[in-house]
Amino acid sequence: MKKHTFILRNFLLNLLSFLSLGLLVLLWIVGSSGEASLLPSPYEVWTKFLALSEDPIAGMSMLGHSLQSLRRVFVGLLAATVVGIPLGTMIGWSERFRAIFQPVFEIIRPIPPLAWVPLISIWCGVFEFSKYILVFIGTFSAIVVNTYAGVNLANRDNIAVGRMFGARGVRLITDIVFPSALPSIMAGLKTALTTGWGVVLAAEMISANYGLGMLVTRGSDSNDIQLVLVAMLLIGLIGALMSTAFTILERRLSPWRTDLN
Repeated sequence: MKKHTFILRNFLLNLLSFLSLGLLVLLWIVGSSGEASLLPSPYEVWTKFLALSEDPIAGMSMLGHSLQSLRRVFVGLLAATVVGIPLGTMIGWSERFRAIFQPVFEIIRPIPPLAWVPLISIWCGVFEFSKYILVFIGTFSAIVVNTYAGVNLANRDNIAVGRMFGARGVRLITDIVFPSALPSIMAGLKTALTTGWGVVLAAEMISANYGLGMLVTRGSDSNDIQLVLVAMLLIGLIGALMSTAFTILERRLSPWRTDLN
């Protein structure tokens, strides 16, 4: 009975999702139907997308622009993860580290990533490396803060039991503390992924030779609304796919979490 109820609930939720998307497309069609409408129809946008496959912009297909944007995000996010999780773990585990670093992150965290653009442009120029730095800065704080929050809230009884059985230092952190902090760490990574996607697109809109953000700027400068909408739809679709893939990864890593089912 529980299994049938679960299947029915998921079916209804998926149906509502499809209906909401259908309603959005319907509103788009209605909004673009007027003679004086500035909004291209879905058919016009689809035609533009097909035309771009035959006449690429900056010598690169839409897939190529999408992959370039994704590469910038994942390189910056990977660097932030490699540095941020160990640092966040040490801040959450050690009172000395917490006393030194926590105030710094509490000050840096409210600063919007794009506020760093002028400084990064001055320090690193407007080259490719600056975009990686911006993604790193935009994602680093979320990873560190969520990691040390998760470690700091780890179950103290489990830690005490681990110590009774001889677990110390790194083994205690990896075997007991880290699994307990994993939901918080994953939440930080998911926030960082979303933030990084937005940061890299904004950076590409300011200065880039390729990427989806550059296409938005190119379309805006040339008054090509179809190109703007094609890029925006790809940005939204890729963002949704990344979020879905990350949720699946969370389920694999945290099978005990019922809120992800």
